Amino acid sequence: MTQRLHLVFGGELVDPTKSAFKDVDAIDIVGIFPDYATAYDAWKDAAHRTVDNAHMRYYIAHLHRLRDEETAASATEELGA
Repeated sequence: MTQRLHLVFGGELVDPTKSAFKDVDAIDIVGIFPDYATAYDAWKDAAHRTVDNAHMRYYIAHLHRLRDEETAASATEELGA
């Protein structure tokens, strides 16, 4: 069975109409979650805590989409071998 991990993270943006973080060292990593529903609940909680700051944004990243075990490794991954 495929595991579908989701990362919830966020932080203060330079401009609320863009997706560039003001300080990448201050990004809030909420956590990694085993399914979208759990990640959504964590995202919603984090977003509600910061609702008064228009520059704060939280995102859900679909980690399972970043790596496909069936696809051959890239040249970068092979450097260590």
